[in-house]
Amino acid sequence: MDESLNVFDETLEPCGNDPVTGFYRDGCCNTSDDDRGSHTVCVEVTQAFLEFSRFRGNDLMTPAPQFGFPGLSAGDNWCLCASRWLEAYEFDCAPRVHLRRTHKHALKIVPLEKLKEHAADIN
Repeated sequence: MDESLNVFDETLEPCGNDPVTGFYRDGCCNTSDDDRGSHTVCVEVTQAFLEFSRFRGNDLMTPAPQFGFPGLSAGDNWCLCASRWLEAYEFDCAPRVHLRRTHKHALKIVPLEKLKEHAADIN
């Protein structure tokens, strides 16, 4: 696992435990080379984003018990793939981002300025 640092090079804060999120299902947006999707952006999902994601072929609302996935609802925090967040940004439906909970590896895909435009935890 890569070092747990956020976009500010500070200790990565937990993203969510209800439901438990993260590539490693540890509640944090930790990552490594095994995480090909770069599940590094901590977001608060919205209904608009969930609909967008389903339209793009990734239904995050429907439970998949075989994978331990309960399905998401608006208001849930989730470690989102950086490329999916950027795609949603480009379609003007990106959810808000918790920067202190977003892994710094997200910056390999999404510029910090774009994340800051949707920041939930900074002014």
